[in-house]
Amino acid sequence: MRIGINAGYWQAVPPPGVQEALTQADALGVDSVWTSEAYGSDALTPLAWWGAATSRIRLGTAVMQMSARTPTAAAMAAITLDHLSGGRFIMGLGVSGPQVVEGWYGQPYARPLARTREYVDIVRQVFRREQPVTADGAFYQLPLRAPEDPAAARKAGITGFGKPLKSTVHPLRQDIPIHLAAEGPKNIALAAEICDGWLPLFYSPKLDGEFRELLEDGFSRRSSDLSPASEFEVSATVPVIASDDLDRAADAIRPFLALYIGGMGAREANFHRSAVERLGYVEVCEDVADLYARGEKEKAASIIPLELIDDVALVGPIPRIAERLRAWEDTAVTSILVQGDARGLQALMAANALNSPNGQ
Repeated sequence: MRIGINAGYWQAVPPPGVQEALTQADALGVDSVWTSEAYGSDALTPLAWWGAATSRIRLGTAVMQMSARTPTAAAMAAITLDHLSGGRFIMGLGVSGPQVVEGWYGQPYARPLARTREYVDIVRQVFRREQPVTADGAFYQLPLRAPEDPAAARKAGITGFGKPLKSTVHPLRQDIPIHLAAEGPKNIALAAEICDGWLPLFYSPKLDGEFRELLEDGFSRRSSDLSPASEFEVSATVPVIASDDLDRAADAIRPFLALYIGGMGAREANFHRSAVERLGYVEVCEDVADLYARGEKEKAASIIPLELIDDVALVGPIPRIAERLRAWEDTAVTSILVQGDARGLQALMAANALNSPNGQ
């Protein structure tokens, strides 16, 4: 199992020390680094800036929000960064949630799975550069369709002069890997069907069997012109907090879980909460959501049980992390992406060394 680091998205200001951490990670042989975006910093600019000081580590987005860019714009960015990095880019995509899609990007959220299919198909057309890109979907039309009625076309602002185009830049790789962030069962299966990897947020070894079944369902419909299912990657973002004080380590994770359960997305449509509920914490999620809705964020965090934290994170003294890490080694996960700073990365590498036969 490989090790990566997920730098996430910025809070109020750029996070300190990331450049130094990534330079160190590159030298230590860490496999990948990932950036993200919500409605502040974007995913691509920090990845390009920080990645320029590295030479080996793979550069991924976890994730680029699909509503932030048209499929062709996203493909252009991927081709550009893949060239600049010498073939190290991984395109991680995600639909985000209705609050961000409709509230920040001003786009409809309906039918996210169907939208994802169209989006990925167009991106792959751009990468392969076999012919001009065309699409006649429910969400994306290339060239844009003009109404038959000239008056309606003028009202819509469509000239009808659009023509199919092909990227002027030849991709360094026509098979730039596409990974999909997914939490719901159907979306997980979709990742296995049309993408090269899955980016889970709340993976737990105890649900590994269910996750494998969903992936196999997607693999059964996988096209033969995609990468083999045996090469499919599962890169799970995992918070890692090392401390001899277990309670203190767990307390560092609780606000993060409370935020995603109670404060991310609408109460009626929070896919993060649904993912945690599938782990068996329906009542906990209900209580956390109630407290969060009342503005009692600290109390909401305080009721997150250690059992839940242990399901999705690695916390405590290094020997305890090493012991619990063994359960992850038997899962479908191919990479653990350490969420947080260099201390978590160092802790996971130390725990991994304890589990290694030669102690390295």
